[in-house]
Amino acid sequence: MKAFPLAVVAVLSAVAVAQTPAPQPPTFRTEANYVRVDVFPTKDGAPVPDLTQDDFEVLESGQPQRIEQFERVVIRAAGPQETRIEPNTVAESRAMAQSSRARLFVIFLDTYHVDVAGSHNIRRPLVDALNKMIGPDDLVGFMTPEMSANDITFARKTTTIEGMLARYWPWGERDRLNPVDIEDQRYEVCYPPATGQCADQNGIAAEMIARRHEKRTIDALVDLVEVLRGVREERKAIVAISDGWRLFRPNPSLNRVLACQGVPGKPEVFVDPRNGRLTSRDPQAPGGATQFSCSVDRMNLAQIDNDLTFRELLDLANRANASFYPIDPRGLPVFDSSIDKPLPLAVDAAMLRQRATTLRTIAEATDGLAMVNNNDLAGSFQKIVADLTSYYLLGYYSTGKLDGRFHSIAVRVKRPGVHVRARRGYLAATPAAAARTARAAAADAAPSPETAHALAIESVLTPLTAFARETSLRLRAAAGWTAADRARVWVVGELGLADTWKAGAEADVQLTKEGETLATAHAVVPPGTRTFKVALVPSKAMAAGDYTVSVRTRATSMMATSSDMVPLALPAAPQALGSILVRRGPFTGLKEVPTADLRFRRSEQMRVEIPAAGDVQPSARLLDRTGKPMPVPLTPGVREDADGSRWHTAQVPLVPLAPGDYIVEIAAGDTRTLTAFRVVP
Repeated sequence: MKAFPLAVVAVLSAVAVAQTPAPQPPTFRTEANYVRVDVFPTKDGAPVPDLTQDDFEVLESGQPQRIEQFERVVIRAAGPQETRIEPNTVAESRAMAQSSRARLFVIFLDTYHVDVAGSHNIRRPLVDALNKMIGPDDLVGFMTPEMSANDITFARKTTTIEGMLARYWPWGERDRLNPVDIEDQRYEVCYPPATGQCADQNGIAAEMIARRHEKRTIDALVDLVEVLRGVREERKAIVAISDGWRLFRPNPSLNRVLACQGVPGKPEVFVDPRNGRLTSRDPQAPGGATQFSCSVDRMNLAQIDNDLTFRELLDLANRANASFYPIDPRGLPVFDSSIDKPLPLAVDAAMLRQRATTLRTIAEATDGLAMVNNNDLAGSFQKIVADLTSYYLLGYYSTGKLDGRFHSIAVRVKRPGVHVRARRGYLAATPAAAARTARAAAADAAPSPETAHALAIESVLTPLTAFARETSLRLRAAAGWTAADRARVWVVGELGLADTWKAGAEADVQLTKEGETLATAHAVVPPGTRTFKVALVPSKAMAAGDYTVSVRTRATSMMATSSDMVPLALPAAPQALGSILVRRGPFTGLKEVPTADLRFRRSEQMRVEIPAAGDVQPSARLLDRTGKPMPVPLTPGVREDADGSRWHTAQVPLVPLAPGDYIVEIAAGDTRTLTAFRVVP
């Protein structure tokens, strides 16, 4: 995909919550049987501001509950950006999100189901609405279907969003004539337009692409709701910018035998011209596409049931207390299909209705609002702002059992004519989970060393899951401090295997914070190579905090681009961040080259380098994927470069390792840096 990476980003800002005057706002408890409920009462579409605790009645699974705590929250207008306290790390942003008085928003840009015009139409209304909607205590995250929900960072300032949208506009990918996604290119290569006997394959690639895009979007929303469920109990608002979805069901005819394709046999075998080895990937096709691999994808895509997954998403969102506010950026569309590929009028009208229906359904089923068939996009956002301006927080001790099951919640208001929207229920803790919560609260301490080590191992292994599929660009970054306490950032990029990049490329790298560019670098990737490494030297002093590294590459031989970005949580001096990997082997011409690909073969050599913090001599050891030391000795070292930077290194022998995931631990004093990698056959 293009501007919004597979790697990670998170943006944007937050919201301000002001309580009605009170000496001290109540503290909402965290006992296992204590339940918090956010309630949005309205009358004639407007919030009701003068309700009291006695006006509310709460029932859990039909049983009345006694309200123990009550508070009305009023959102005041957004104040100056400079007065907002921004989280400095991902962990800090997640901690801020747990506040019951901070609203939580996620802007979901459905890149697969918004075209260029739609992404243009929504940019200004979205920026204006966020500036009005987000206050000093609220938090906003940013996500696209290409991202993992675990990579979302929540922030408070809105000054970044306009620069972000402007930099990556147009982000809409729907109906793009020349797809840049490598998987889309594969399908078009396997099933090109044809005439005569082969004409039965026409439309196959288009349906496969549409099905794949929709599945990735729905799966991303499921992932998002799952993650938000673990962030906090209170309501989460998901503003989804999308044209809507067709909700594909199984289609056996998509998997039919084609006249010019035949029945898929065994995988084809090719010779890789780079090394003369046999491979099941076609070196001459985008993404190594082969007829066998396309047939396997066609069979899998023919069997998907996005309608079922969508219904499961609605149930999951209700259990997670997540409300959807979908907006169709087209405004009042007349046709659903593009002008260059028009559909019959009846078919087009049916698809248009279906897309609008999905947006209305996901809003109505989750207590949100759908903004469809309306050219007043600014007014649509204003309705969302009004809907989330005032609400009440209730707390009660549940009389239900800690059985690990879903408990329904019903909130009633005794005043006539008042409509109430509130969370529909919650998932009760199990007795074992309740006991763990009690022990943790009693201990009131940081995790044990064993628990912290296990969490660190799990965290460092997570990026390896991104290597299940090929991408056009991968990035890796590290940061450190000079002796004069000036920050320096190193970025390694690696282009994909497609022919697009064989003739070479250029890369532009930026280091930014809140829309401000702090450093830039330019790299040239010579023909026949795929990697580059640059050093970013900021023009002014940098403080610890969250930054963003953005990279845009351009192929030398054709009009092809690729973009990606990674967040950079710069620690306080003199601590360093991240690591750089170097490989050497038959595929590099026996030269040492930096790499952003964490997959290695046993015939290669690997070195891990981390920016050194201080003069302590390092030690290194190899761990298995569970974090246990392995009897494979590593060779630690220290290197000083001409630019004054100092590195701790570890040479890793790969020959004795079986295929699998491993971790290199480099220790210097009390600091330990973990780097995961994968050995492949």
